[in-house]
Amino acid sequence: MTNFALIGAAGYIAPRHMGAIKAVGGDLVVAFDPNDSVGVIDSHFPNAHFFTEFERFDRHVDKLRRRGGRIDYMAICSPNYLHDAHCRFALRAGADAICEKPLVLNPWNIDGLAEIEQDTGRRISTILQLRLHPAIKAMKEKVDASNRRHTVDLTYITSRGRWYHASWKGDEQKSGGVATNIGVHFFDMLGHIFGPLQQQQAHLREPERAAGFLSFEKADVRWFLSVDREDLPESVKGSKTTYRSLTLDGDEVEFSEGFTDLHKDSYREILDGRGFPLEAVRPCIEIVSDFRTAPVVSTGERHPYVARYAKG
Repeated sequence: MTNFALIGAAGYIAPRHMGAIKAVGGDLVVAFDPNDSVGVIDSHFPNAHFFTEFERFDRHVDKLRRRGGRIDYMAICSPNYLHDAHCRFALRAGADAICEKPLVLNPWNIDGLAEIEQDTGRRISTILQLRLHPAIKAMKEKVDASNRRHTVDLTYITSRGRWYHASWKGDEQKSGGVATNIGVHFFDMLGHIFGPLQQQQAHLREPERAAGFLSFEKADVRWFLSVDREDLPESVKGSKTTYRSLTLDGDEVEFSEGFTDLHKDSYREILDGRGFPLEAVRPCIEIVSDFRTAPVVSTGERHPYVARYAKG
């Protein structure tokens, strides 16, 4: 049986990782989180050891290693700014790492992780689940078969309450801001489908929302991201808290459903040796890192939502 450890067991995304571990026939032997609201473990691995102090977690992991109780994979669901440190810990503990998005906040952090991979012989895989979505796979096949340049509008609004800004997610130094925290896997998807990035513009950058323009090899993309429920279209307000829309050449691409099993699919791919390695992640990390420091401009192709908030 494949043995797993989990860092960030109290996080929002951790239950999906627990479900994926169970789906691939693995065993969660130990978990860590400084918060103890982790009763969800009972639904998956009630016998897992759990620690709220990292030092005790570290000691337990080391004890397992010395006694031959190897941990094969360490799943990392901690706050974004801790991902690279926890990946380093996993590799030095003799495990491969499975890290939630974003892998890191800046591209130079990838270089450091690559050195530790080389030193330890272990590997880091990232959850880039949209690449596995059937609708996204179909769109990539369509684009690959086309010789034309495409136009894309991406809108993603996921409602978050006041807690969001009081948590690490609302701190740009820890989360990377809205574009990084909720957008990085969309930017990965766009680069995966449309090729290398050629140009980027920032049109809006606020604590609750962000927008910009991306020119890829095969497409021009206007994008808008928000965690403010007031940005939801009137047609879904009161009935839904999340709105996803992607149009390709004016036609809506439906991918609102089908997310339930993507983490399970991601784990199966990783265990079969087809996980997404460090260099696969670099392009989307470069996009979000550059966006944080790019000058906000009022020129260029702007997303229709930008007019509500843009100063210029």
